[in-house]
Amino acid sequence: MPRTVTVGLDGSRESMAAVGWAAREALARGLPLRIVHVWDLAPDVHTPLIGPDTRRHWAERAPRKAAEWVGRHHPGLEVETVQKCGEPAKALCEAAEEADLLVLGSRGLGAVTGFVVGSVSLAVVAHTPRPVVLVRSQGQQVPAAELPADSGDVVLGVDISRPCDELLEFAFAHAHRHGAGLRVVHSWNFPLAWGPDAAAAAALLEGEVEAAKADALAAVLLPWRHKFPEVQVTEECRLGRPASDLLAAARDARLVVVGRRNRSSSIGAHTGPVAHSVLHHCAAPVAVVPHD
Repeated sequence: MPRTVTVGLDGSRESMAAVGWAAREALARGLPLRIVHVWDLAPDVHTPLIGPDTRRHWAERAPRKAAEWVGRHHPGLEVETVQKCGEPAKALCEAAEEADLLVLGSRGLGAVTGFVVGSVSLAVVAHTPRPVVLVRSQGQQVPAAELPADSGDVVLGVDISRPCDELLEFAFAHAHRHGAGLRVVHSWNFPLAWGPDAAAAAALLEGEVEAAKADALAAVLLPWRHKFPEVQVTEECRLGRPASDLLAAARDARLVVVGRRNRSSSIGAHTGPVAHSVLHHCAAPVAVVPHD
C-alpha cells in the first residue's frame, strides 16, 4: 500500500477545509492525497425524506467534486478517491492505518461557547494508531484550496517528565517541511499539598524550580535541535496550566501539536485532559500524535 495523506470527506464546509489543508500537506510531504468518503447505511434522521438512491448519488458525487477541485488548484498532486460503506468512525480508523496522516474537519460553535468536536472525529482521534489533524473551517465561505497558505509557528506542548519521541519528531518535521518556527511550551505547577505555608514556600522556590525546569526542557530538545538545525525553536517554560498556556500560544499558530497516550482499554476517554481541552477550544488546526 503506497504512503498517502488521507482526508475524510462528508461534504460539509469543515471537511472541505480539511481537504484543502490535506492537499497542501501532501504536496509538502511529496505524497499522494487520498480522499475517503464513508457512506453510512444507517437511516439519516436529519433528512428522512431523502431516499437511498439520492443518498448514493450524493455519496458518489462528493469525492469526485472534491478531487476535481483539488486538481484545479494543485495540478501536480496525485489524487485518489475512495468510497467506503459502513460505520464512519470505524471506516476512518481503518483508512488511517493505511496512511501517514489522517486529516478531518471539525465543527465549531464560536469563541464564547468553544468548539464541539464531532463524535466521529473524537472517536477516530481516540482510537487510531496514526496521527490525526483536525481542521476548522474558520467560517470561510470560499473553498479551502483558495485560502492563503498557512502562516505562523508550529506550537508544541511537551511534558518533560515523559518526553515522547513520536511527538517531537512530528512537530520538528512539520516545522522543517513548511519553513516555520517551532514554539515549544511546557507548563508546570507546584504540588497541591506543601504544608501549612505552601504559598510562601512556592514564592521562595519559584525561581529555582523554573530554572531547573527550563534546563530539563532544553535537554529534551537538544538532540532534536541537532537533527533539525534549520528549525528556529523558541522555548517557553512557565508556572501555569498546560491547556490554558497552549491555547494562549496557539492564537496565531499554523498548527498545534499535542500527544495522546495509547491505552489498551476500550472504555473511557482516550485523549487526555490537555489534548481534550485543546481539541475543543483551539481555532488552529490541531495534530494529535498517539504514543506509548
